[in-house]
Amino acid sequence: MAVRRGGRRRERAEMLLKQVGLGHRLTHKPAELSGGEQQRVAIARSLANNPLVILADEPTGNLDSKASQEIMGIFQKMHQAQRTIVLVTHEPEIAAYARRVLYFRDGEIVREEVNDELR
Repeated sequence: MAVRRGGRRRERAEMLLKQVGLGHRLTHKPAELSGGEQQRVAIARSLANNPLVILADEPTGNLDSKASQEIMGIFQKMHQAQRTIVLVTHEPEIAAYARRVLYFRDGEIVREEVNDELR
């Protein structure tokens, strides 16, 4: 018997939610999730089509430090899986996770740092 297309999508969605640490929250509604959990759902959604490049605009902006570290751990795993992450942040402790950091002012690059000692 062939698997219905919707069944494959559901399996993929469940796999991605488990990948970002939300396997235990599969039946919860968005209002029942914490800010960090909602952010992880957004990351799982961004991975649905298996992109090679992920654009993340302030992914830890409204999170506490523990949730921020969890999100950055997910991004590190994605980078290890050969995905390119372009992340925008105003937080130096989040930028410290990156191998390459570009500093912008008035729309122009004013400085670049390369970090060989990643977290």
